[in-house]
Amino acid sequence: MSAVLAFLLLPFSWLYAGVLAVRNWLYDVGWKRAATFAVPLLNVGNLRVGGTGKTPHVIWLVEELLRQGHRPAILSRGYGRQTSGPRLAGPADSAATVGDEPWQYFEQFAARRVVVAVAEERRLGANLLLREHPETTVIVLDDAYQHRAVRPTLNILLTELARPFYEDYVLPAGRLRESRSGAQRADAVIVTKCPPDLSEADQEIVERQIRRYSRPEVPVLFSAYEYAAPQALPDAAAISLPTALTAGPAVLLTGIAQPGPLREELEKQGFEIQYHALFPDHYIFMPADLTALRAYWQPGWPIFTTEKDATRLLAPGLRAARAGLPLYTIPVRVAFLNDGGAALRQLLPPAPTAEA
Repeated sequence: MSAVLAFLLLPFSWLYAGVLAVRNWLYDVGWKRAATFAVPLLNVGNLRVGGTGKTPHVIWLVEELLRQGHRPAILSRGYGRQTSGPRLAGPADSAATVGDEPWQYFEQFAARRVVVAVAEERRLGANLLLREHPETTVIVLDDAYQHRAVRPTLNILLTELARPFYEDYVLPAGRLRESRSGAQRADAVIVTKCPPDLSEADQEIVERQIRRYSRPEVPVLFSAYEYAAPQALPDAAAISLPTALTAGPAVLLTGIAQPGPLREELEKQGFEIQYHALFPDHYIFMPADLTALRAYWQPGWPIFTTEKDATRLLAPGLRAARAGLPLYTIPVRVAFLNDGGAALRQLLPPAPTAEA
C-alpha cells in the first residue's frame, strides 16, 4: 500500500480502532463478561492480519505441555472450513471440514491423544472439549487474541521482526486488527522469524519499542525458525520419491500469508526456485492449479510446499491432478534465542499431580 493511500485511509482506521477500543473497554471493566473454565487457557495470537508464526508456536507449546505431563487440547476457529459450529476433529475429517491448521495439528498430534476442536465461538468449543474429553488439563487457543468472549490464563502475543506491530496501523490504513495498545493484554510478547544470530543490541532496540505499549513486567522473547529436512508428501497416489534431495532447480507452491522465509531457506540450501506458484493464505487448491503448475516444472525437479498447504493439497479431489508430482514439505519448528524457551516454560501452568 502506498504512503499516500495509507494516509487517506487513516480516518477510517481511527474510526475502526475507536469501535474496537470501546468493545475492549467493556470487557476490561466487566460490563461484557468473558467466560472462564476449569482448566487453563493458553492463547497464541497477534495484533496483525497475516502470518506471524502462530502454528509453529502452538506446536512448540503443545510439545512442551506433553513433555511436562499435561493432557493438552487445541481449540481453533477453523478458518476456511466448509462446516460451522463446534466440532471435534476426527479421522474422517479433512482440511475442508475443520480448516487447514487444525487438520495439521490433528495429523501431527492425534497419535499422542491431543484433541483438536474448532468453533467460531471459542466458549462453545471449550465446553465441547471438556464435556467430551474431561481428561483435558489445558487448552491451547490458536488465534484468539481478539476473541474477548473467553479469558485466557496466559495471553501470548506474537509479532514479526520484519513487520512489528509498533510500526503498523489499524485496518484499512495498515494491517493491525486493533490498535497497538492491545499489547497491554499480553502476558508475554514473542518477536518471531528472527535470524538466529540477532544481536543483543538489536534485541534491545526492538524490546524498547515494544515496551512503549506492553506492561513493564511482561517478558519480551525472540524466536527463530528451524527447518527440518524435506519430507515427501505422504500420499498413496504419489510416485516413489527419494528421501534425500540434492541442491538444484526446484518449484515452490504456497498458499500462506508469508512465504518469503521459506523461499529464503530453500535458496540458502542451494535450491534454485525456477517458479513460485504463489496463492493467498488458506487458498483452496483446484485441479487446474496443479495442471498449470506442470507447465513450469520439469521431471527431476522437486516441488516444495508447506505443511499447512499439504493439508489442502491432499484433498481427494486433487488426487488425479497431483499424480506424479514430486511434492515435498519442509517442516518448520521454533527455536528461542538466548533463554527465551526457559522463560516461557516458567509461565506455563504446572501439570496436575496423579493424586489430583
